[in-house]
Amino acid sequence: MKSTSEMLASPEFKDLVRKKWTMAIILTALLFILYYGFILLIAVNKPFLAQKIGEFTTLGIPLGVAVIVLAWVLTAAYVVWANGAPDAAVKSLKDQVK
Repeated sequence: MKSTSEMLASPEFKDLVRKKWTMAIILTALLFILYYGFILLIAVNKPFLAQKIGEFTTLGIPLGVAVIVLAWVLTAAYVVWANGAPDAAVKSLKDQVK
């Protein structure tokens, strides 16, 4: 049995926190690039986005939808990761404190 302060100082806990922050930073950076890349594309190259790809649709519409869908995909990736990989480590740490 470990005390809470011992558990917080343990290498297992520090590794878990490091992995969580690494995943959060990577996904945040990807989302930042996705959103601001699209906004930058709008600002820099409007004619590219104004190209017709159908009778009524321009290229900007599906790219905007793709940004939204990819944001959902990144969120789902985090949820899947958070509900899988760290759970075993959290359970192990909880068992050490009990």
